[in-house]
Amino acid sequence: MVSQIPERIEPGMPDQDRTATGLFGGVFARGRAQPTDTAWLQAMLDAEAGLARALERAGLAPAGSGAAVTAAARAGDFAVGELGRLAALTGNPVPALARALARRVPQGAAGAVHHGATSQDIIDTAAMLLARQTAGAVLADLARAADAAAGLARAHRSTIMIGRTLLQQAVPVTFGLVAAGWLASLDEAREGLVAVGSRLAVQFGGAAGTLASLGGDGPTVAALLADELGLAQPPLPWHTNRLRIIDVASALARVTAALGTIARDVTLLAASEVGEVSEGNGPAAEHGASSAGPAGSSAPRRGGSSAMPHKHNPVAAIAILGCTRQVPGLLATLLSSAEQEHQRAAGAWHAEWEPLTALLRLAGSAANWAAELLGSLVVDVSRMAANLAATKGLPLAEHVSSLLASALGGAEAHDLVAEASQRAVAAGLPLRDVLLEVPKLQDRLSAAGITAEQIEAALEPVGYLGATDHFITAALEAHQSLEARLAKEGRDG
Repeated sequence: MVSQIPERIEPGMPDQDRTATGLFGGVFARGRAQPTDTAWLQAMLDAEAGLARALERAGLAPAGSGAAVTAAARAGDFAVGELGRLAALTGNPVPALARALARRVPQGAAGAVHHGATSQDIIDTAAMLLARQTAGAVLADLARAADAAAGLARAHRSTIMIGRTLLQQAVPVTFGLVAAGWLASLDEAREGLVAVGSRLAVQFGGAAGTLASLGGDGPTVAALLADELGLAQPPLPWHTNRLRIIDVASALARVTAALGTIARDVTLLAASEVGEVSEGNGPAAEHGASSAGPAGSSAPRRGGSSAMPHKHNPVAAIAILGCTRQVPGLLATLLSSAEQEHQRAAGAWHAEWEPLTALLRLAGSAANWAAELLGSLVVDVSRMAANLAATKGLPLAEHVSSLLASALGGAEAHDLVAEASQRAVAAGLPLRDVLLEVPKLQDRLSAAGITAEQIEAALEPVGYLGATDHFITAALEAHQSLEARLAKEGRDG
């Protein structure tokens, strides 16, 4: 049975094992599951150990072989650097790893190490195990982010703000609708990532995809290996069929596309001249991060600048964008590597390893940042109201035009309101004043039977929100439905 990708991950590993270290690790290597070299090595060892157990179950290895290999398959006991150096001799690290593993088990169990497998079987299966691990972590963070977005949608259902299209002021919306849009995209990304779980399949084909070295027992061992590792059993080996890799990469790219849009919205809404949202103080300070300040200063402060003490930069949103901007190129490399020749590829398969690793890492990091971003987002309701008021009624021009169209016709109404809007902008006046106090326009309105009260009502933002409330409700209900379904599938799985 194929194990389900967990929606929530229980704590267990120390923080230093969850997060990659390095100069840029705090930005690009966050979250509970990171495909570090050690993680890759452990996944390959898990594949080798699963194979030994499968061989024993099939009667092709002595009793106790599976347990012996599994006990020896601990990444911390192997020198990653040495395996990497030896990889230069064979084009990948598996031959050296298999030899090193065989030396660590009792002589009677050594024959169960790597028996029937080829290097690609181990690395591809390890990639599937890492994809499952990373997807589980991403789903957990996306669930947190989605819950936070749902909370924002509920809390700000009626918080009116100016909508913006093509980076220009458009018509009124509510911040609840904005958050509901974020929520819907997060939930769609979650659904896609959950769906790819069934595509995570064991790879076991031997030298050329025939399992010839195992004779008639090959399919049995392949099925047992899939069972041992909780991966799907494909109809046949997929050495040069790279659609599973593309499926994983595409699902993660969809996640980063959704996260990138949210992060970009936040950076724009947090701009000084807009100021409608800001980032709260996240847990970075708890982890020892500090703003770059005067020499000797160690006071932690999220969003600081090395040169400008007044700055409060939207660090989480910026970090998300730093992650997501790298993803399209990585996905393109994986897609271009999918054309692979004959039974085993020369170079194209090798070209997948680092882009896939980076994609897993960046998607995991972006999702972790997003959970923090949305969970601590500060919404400035008064600034939203002030920015809307500063438009002096112009975003309601469409509403006024609709009101006048019944009396004047659509084209004439549009032209009249356009003329009034131009006058309002030129004079710095509210649209209401121009419509109601310019004699020429006032006469035309009176002749059409349009009263001042009707104009006043048409210029009220609350009266021009259309189906906003309906859409927010629909997004929240869809979110609740998804949560219920994922919870049920988790129990059933």
